[in-house]
Parts: sequence; C-alpha cells; structure tokens
Amino acid sequence: MTFGQELKKLRNDNSMTQEQLADLIFVTRTAISKWETDNGYPSIDSLKAISNLFSISIDELISDADVENKKLLDKKIAKRMYFIAISFLGITVLFTLLAYFLKLPCFNVFSMGGLIGYLVFGLMSKPKYKRMQARKLIIPYIMSRVIIFTVVLAVVIYTLVTL
Repeated sequence: MTFGQELKKLRNDNSMTQEQLADLIFVTRTAISKWETDNGYPSIDSLKAISNLFSISIDELISDADVENKKLLDKKIAKRMYFIAISFLGITVLFTLLAYFLKLPCFNVFSMGGLIGYLVFGLMSKPKYKRMQARKLIIPYIMSRVIIFTVVLAVVIYTLVTL
C-alpha cells in the first residue's frame, strides 16, 4: 500500500475530510489531495504530525515503494528543469550571436537574462536525492557552470567592446 493509499485509509477510518486533516497538521487541503493521489509527498514535519495524529509510526506510513515513487517524481521534475535550462542556454547563444553579427548591443540584455536562467535552472536539473548523494562532487558541477558562464560572458563583453 502506498503512502497516499495509507493516508486516505487512515483519514477515512477516522471520519475526517481532507480539509479537517489539513487543519490539524497545518497544511492546505490541496497538499492532502496531492499526497493521497501520490503526486507529492509531505515534509518530515508533516509526516511527524500525521504519525502523532493517528498514533502510527513513520515506518508504517512509508513503504519502499513510496521512496521509489519520490525518486521518480524528483527525476521528472529534474528532467523538466534540464529542458528549461537548455532552452535558456539556447536563448543565450542566439541573442549573443545576434548582438555580435547585427552589432546591436541591446540584445546582450537578453543574453544575460538567458545566462542567468540557464544557471538557475541548471542547478536545479539534478534530482534532489542525487544532489544529496553528490555533495562531494559539487565542485566539478559548479566549475562546469562557471566555465560556461565565463565563455558566454566573454562573448558578451567582446561584442560590447567591438561596437
């Protein structure tokens, strides 16, 4: 039984609505709905509150399947962030080249915006559980982002100087 099914069973066994449960553990009704449909998972604080409310251990609430579902959900979100990051990188390259060849420095503003978007979404493009595992490898990851940032920034500066 998944966490969502277990939560729904516990809530129904105690004759509670999603709204009532949400009020008792200080979350929104939509959060309860997401949890019950296995489209999201609660924070550790919410798990503790649910555990205390229903007098059940956290181990009984969460199964190995829930951990795998959480990993899959994290991977899905990370994949979306990766595609957004690549889109921003494409925007950066496009506007940098336009600024250079058309001699229009105003396009560099869009290049910088794309670069910032790339860096932000690029950092979020790794699933959360892998970011936790790879804390030792964070330096090479950040260095790769810094190198890309430096190359694009150099092109932007070169474009501005040659105008």
